[in-house]
Amino acid sequence: MGAAYVKKKNLAVSNSIHQIQKRIFSTQFVLILLLAIVLGGAGIIINVTFETQKRDRNLQNISQTIATSPLLDDMASGVNTEYLTEYFDSLQKSLGDIDAISIVSADNVRLYHTNHTLIGTIYDGTLHVFEDNEFYAEDNNGPSGKQRRAYAAIYDEDGNYAGFVITVMLQESIKKETLQTLLIFSLITVVAVLMEVIISAELSGNIKKKLHGYEPDVFSAMYQVRDNILESLAEGVVAIDKSGTVQFINTSAMKMLGCQELSAENDVVGLPLQTICDPAVFERTLSVGEKEFGVHESRFENTNLLIDRIPIKKENEIIGAVGILHNREEYIKLMEDLAGTRYLVDSMRANNHDFTNKLHVILGLLQMEMYDKASAYIENITIVQRETISKIMSAISEPAIAALLIGKSARASELNVKFVLEEGSVFSKSDYSIPTETLITVIGNIIDNAFDAMNEANGDYGKPKELLFGIYSKQGSLLITAKDTGVGIKQEDMEKVFQKGYSTKGEGRGTGLYQIKRMVENLGGEITLESQFGKGTAVTVSLGK
Repeated sequence: MGAAYVKKKNLAVSNSIHQIQKRIFSTQFVLILLLAIVLGGAGIIINVTFETQKRDRNLQNISQTIATSPLLDDMASGVNTEYLTEYFDSLQKSLGDIDAISIVSADNVRLYHTNHTLIGTIYDGTLHVFEDNEFYAEDNNGPSGKQRRAYAAIYDEDGNYAGFVITVMLQESIKKETLQTLLIFSLITVVAVLMEVIISAELSGNIKKKLHGYEPDVFSAMYQVRDNILESLAEGVVAIDKSGTVQFINTSAMKMLGCQELSAENDVVGLPLQTICDPAVFERTLSVGEKEFGVHESRFENTNLLIDRIPIKKENEIIGAVGILHNREEYIKLMEDLAGTRYLVDSMRANNHDFTNKLHVILGLLQMEMYDKASAYIENITIVQRETISKIMSAISEPAIAALLIGKSARASELNVKFVLEEGSVFSKSDYSIPTETLITVIGNIIDNAFDAMNEANGDYGKPKELLFGIYSKQGSLLITAKDTGVGIKQEDMEKVFQKGYSTKGEGRGTGLYQIKRMVENLGGEITLESQFGKGTAVTVSLGK
């Protein structure tokens, strides 16, 4: 079934490709043919008109030149007629586009004609009166058939009319020239059409590749769907070309970058990236071409933004980049929710282990038939557990922190440590805003250090294990306290406990207090430590005012 689907899909794409090629090719072929016909026809008309005018000027110039020649005086007087006849014969032959020359006297006798049989005969053609124009051209019939004639008047030395000269080009010769012109233009047109057909085929092939075999209307619909999808995303999307010009930006990106007053389509697209943010944001992506995800970019005015930077490549060449903007607050919230869930799971696991032990106690009491003590034991642990959870939940409004403390109280029960939440403890994120993950790290490390210290009692079973934990928030400040009854810290070690890698508990330890101190100081807070060796330790973290 999969192979048949792939085969059917490939066939559909192939048919679509051929349809695109056929449509583009046929459209371009018709346009090219029409253009060639129009241009070819216009060229022929212009060329024929130009050649006709050129021919008339040539005929008239030759007629006028002969009419003004001094040799005509000798011909009129009958001197050297044979020589002059040979001269005009050679002249006619040298003028390839002149078929005949005729010289007529004032009394209409042909003094010379290219056809020697007509010399001395009476000119019976159209007679013209040369008044304003001494030469002109017209179509006429003559002894050789239809022809184009040019006339020029002959005047003697005294300015008296002495006859006229006719230069002739036969219509048959004119038709040959015209046909030759048509043939040349037809060949040029055919060559142009063939070249355009080749170019059209190449163009249609390139368009086919650009459209990936899709029909233009389908491609357009896909483009609109893509825009609608990108506009519906909560993440911001910005696309630029290699020169840093914005090619696309969705509404979410405009809001994140503080450009709501601009129109993404009309005011930003096509403009430099610096219109909306620092262009250096994409500098590394465009130069190196590496993908980067979750970058906290300080060059954005909105510091709560994370950006994924992805280069756009074509044949291993970087042609642009896409930036996906994320609201960092959303990620922080997600992290907090996940952290809360993780600690709830840890709490459930610890409670499960603790309740298994308690069930073993209950089972033993029942087997010993001490029913009253079993009942009292069940009521006691139920009350203690309910009170502990209730107290934490009512004091701590942040679910992740509450889950952490519940889990730690269960762990304390396993370690035979009495976990006490100090009276007056209260925490609300509305009082003091701090990343939940950071607060979890600080509280968790403080409590775990206290548990470790109380487990180092060196067999002092008579010493009670107790951890008093307090957390207090008010507007703009937060205070965390933890007092344990562990082994304490020697005075000479007090200055070293916050150093990275230092620990009295063996290799690979000594990162907890160092990490806490660094986090607290980064938040502008302070951590203090008081300890008495053999009795216990008190840790205080102060943040805010």
